[in-house]
Amino acid sequence: MTGINLTDWQLDMGGVLLGHGTSIPIAEIEGLGRPDGRGELTDQPGADGVWPAPDWYSGRKIRIDCAIKTPGDPAAARALLARLQAAADDPAVRTVGGAVMPLRIKWPGAPVRVLFGRLRKLDPEWAKAASGWVPLDLEFVATDPRFYGDSEQQVQLRLGWLSAGGFTAPVTAPIRVSGGDTGGQRRPGWMTNEGNLPAWPVITVYGPCANPRITQVSSGQSLQLNVVLSDGQWARIDTRPGQRHVTRNNGGTVLLTPDSDLDAFGIPPGRSEVRWTAADPTGTSRLTVTWRDAYKAL
Repeated sequence: MTGINLTDWQLDMGGVLLGHGTSIPIAEIEGLGRPDGRGELTDQPGADGVWPAPDWYSGRKIRIDCAIKTPGDPAAARALLARLQAAADDPAVRTVGGAVMPLRIKWPGAPVRVLFGRLRKLDPEWAKAASGWVPLDLEFVATDPRFYGDSEQQVQLRLGWLSAGGFTAPVTAPIRVSGGDTGGQRRPGWMTNEGNLPAWPVITVYGPCANPRITQVSSGQSLQLNVVLSDGQWARIDTRPGQRHVTRNNGGTVLLTPDSDLDAFGIPPGRSEVRWTAADPTGTSRLTVTWRDAYKAL
């Protein structure tokens, strides 16, 4: 994500490295197991036991007990603390509703995983700062408790890409193009989510086209936009938890059809396929699907 390479037992918070082999060793870290849940247990009247309500995960609170360690160099300790404070104070995150920053984590036996949230607590102790030792109490709250892959995945589909089928004469505009029907190996819309949870894509449709409909083949779920896009215009569907909305490049209104369900349009673990159709007189419009693999644990 940021180009900073992590080794085992290291974290990247706003471009500042923490953990093994860094100037900010970690004594203890909490919150990487099961996240806190929301759900009550209600006594069953006239019977033993309780009735459990549905459990929903809350935000994931990561508590980090660490210290800046720059022996004999208090200025270097101050500079590291200032970098952490700058990351927490980034206006693009702090003053924008829904905006988050990444916390990247590298644990042994797994690639880098990412949590998205905000640095909510940064509390230094100054008693030994003169010797270059500044204990820190950090708290990072991940708004989405899932762990994600470090890199974004993407597929791109032009509306005119066909792997079978074709047109039946006479052909009249607007041309409506679909993905054809083959054994599936040559179609360009195959996606692979290497995680063990559904991944939530960001889908962008680039004009010229009208009323695009995107279908997740394995689930049958579809999203359709009531929109006309000229050449150079785009509309974007964001299905990520906490970010679910539809936008377009000119700020205009974009409506989804009533049968479209953003909450259900996840990319399942493993291999799946997405297809799309639209009215396009040129056959030059295209669609991109971008996602991060999603995981239950580090």
